[in-house]
Amino acid sequence: MDLSVVIPVKNEAGNIAPLVGEIVGALDGRALYEIIYVDDGSTDSTAAEIARLQASVKQLRLLRHAQSCGQSAAIRSAVKAARGRWIATLDGDGQNDPADIPALWRIAEGSPSMPPLLIAGHRARRRDSWSKRQASRVANAVRRLLLSDVTPDTGCGLKLFPRALFLDLPYFDHMHRFLPALVLREGGIVRSVPVNHRPRQRGASKYGVFDRLGVGIADLAGVLWLRRRLARPDLVEDAASPEEGLQPARPPGAAAPNTRVEPVR
Repeated sequence: MDLSVVIPVKNEAGNIAPLVGEIVGALDGRALYEIIYVDDGSTDSTAAEIARLQASVKQLRLLRHAQSCGQSAAIRSAVKAARGRWIATLDGDGQNDPADIPALWRIAEGSPSMPPLLIAGHRARRRDSWSKRQASRVANAVRRLLLSDVTPDTGCGLKLFPRALFLDLPYFDHMHRFLPALVLREGGIVRSVPVNHRPRQRGASKYGVFDRLGVGIADLAGVLWLRRRLARPDLVEDAASPEEGLQPARPPGAAAPNTRVEPVR
């Protein structure tokens, strides 16, 4: 399978059907894909709505957390269960536009396998409240200054990356906010692409401005520590192939190769 679209959700029942319809419309005929929703301890009908749609959308899968563990944990659960070589992540609130996924997918298809690539969406025109935009602007500036992650909008939920790359990254709560820095730490590259951003139509945001800032400071310190503790070995290949200079073991009494054996007289 080419692509697994991963969507963590909590209490987003009203956004499930519209978003699934948009994903199907964007990807049908363009890739072999699946859609993995992770219900992170919802208390509304989110899981029931996803289960209802599975009857008509065969690509749709549902994972459930018994209790809320957070967005990073939900993404990790989905990536571990994914069948696709590449992972596309979307926020479940409908603000990310699935119509942007094919453009990111074309970039991925034309990229070499090494170094690994993270394609990060950049919400050039954010459709959020003034307070959220200001908080993000400050947080992005501080993060870029300290981490040098060359990413203007690390908080955008729309990203595309190889499954194997994500599974190589160190896991911690809120790691999804620092994927560019973590990918660079692994020797990968990051490419930011402008994407559409839409106002929320249904439901309520799960994060407040001060919630984001509070955990962001602690997590930023943790990522700085991870960078300082990095030890990535450079593997040196022998000049000779493994077969050269090696001879198969001989049973006792056997002659060495290319040795003439005189008959016993």
